[in-house]
Amino acid sequence: MKNWTWKKTTFAALSRGSCIALLSIAIASPAWAGAREQAQRIHDRLAGVPASAPVLTQMESLIQGGDPEAAAYVAMDDVNFYNVTLKNFAAPWTNRDRNVFVPLNDYIATVIGMIRDDEPFNTLLSADLTYVGANGVVGAAPSASNNNHYEQLEANHVNLRDNLVPVPQSSINGLPSSATAGVMTSRAASEAFFIAGTNRAMFRFTLLNHMCNDMEQMHDVNLAPDRIRQDVSRSPGGDSRLFLNNCIGCHTGMDPMAGAFAYYNYNENTGALEYTAGNVQPKYFNNDLNFPQGYRTTDDSWENYWRQGQNSYLGFDQSLPGEGNGAKSLGEELGNSYAFAACQVRKVFRTVCLRSPEVQADRNAVDLITNTFVSTGYRMKQVFADTAVHCMGQ
Repeated sequence: MKNWTWKKTTFAALSRGSCIALLSIAIASPAWAGAREQAQRIHDRLAGVPASAPVLTQMESLIQGGDPEAAAYVAMDDVNFYNVTLKNFAAPWTNRDRNVFVPLNDYIATVIGMIRDDEPFNTLLSADLTYVGANGVVGAAPSASNNNHYEQLEANHVNLRDNLVPVPQSSINGLPSSATAGVMTSRAASEAFFIAGTNRAMFRFTLLNHMCNDMEQMHDVNLAPDRIRQDVSRSPGGDSRLFLNNCIGCHTGMDPMAGAFAYYNYNENTGALEYTAGNVQPKYFNNDLNFPQGYRTTDDSWENYWRQGQNSYLGFDQSLPGEGNGAKSLGEELGNSYAFAACQVRKVFRTVCLRSPEVQADRNAVDLITNTFVSTGYRMKQVFADTAVHCMGQ
């Protein structure tokens, strides 16, 4: 009783500043965590579940031996890294609400498979590739018109680490291989972003999800407006200043690139992506009398006006032409930009470190990891490992 009274009196006598200092020490103390605590943190962040004692001991030994990256790869061998962490990582990219609580689909499965297999991730928006369940693991076959195959994979708790196999996307959705564009022509993305509208949604959400910028950040009123479509009024509400100071800033960059999607449409009746080679979808002529002198889409050509001006900081690959036809070549343009690579690293950082890279040390780490990502073949597992090591003491 006397000891308790002394401790109570002593604590009460502490100044407010001292209490804050003690709290700061308590919060900061994990930075000096030992190898076992670091191993546990890496496993928790990557797999989302506690490590078994043998795995934890193996990871601890690797960290003590000076190879924490190898410890991260051990954690990524856990099935939950694929079934849970990567599923939740990719899910928001597949819908307009950016909702993580969506069923497994072809888009998510393809992201998981590409990361597992160290497929160059800069081909995410251009490859003729999709991942499906191995033969016999579920009853429903992959289909261009429904998501049953993937929903059964999830409902049956199929081990995605061991039971996803790559196939040509064109063999599932029936598109010519030259018209496939990675996850942009997946069924999930088509249902979300090619439905109705004017196909600008596919461009906007690809920019948002894979280059970490929305149209507001890309606003540039100094580019040529020659490819802005007819549906955009040049005098909204009778005031041309609104167009010149607002509308033009987004459409000068978006419309020339969204032309790549001119032959695509998601058919609500069939539940499948349509591709009409050589024939522009009617949606491109919606409200064409708003400004008949505007650009009328005649094919699927596109041009990247953002290679010039303030948005050139996105770092487009100068070895590419910056123009072309169709979604595949546009996907190559976007996927090979520095902004694409940096965006993937920042998303991984938030997933693994549970925060955005706001302090200078974190920003330096993101830059270093991004450069390594680009120079070593766009391997996403390397990004997860490097990020986990950076945050293992925090």
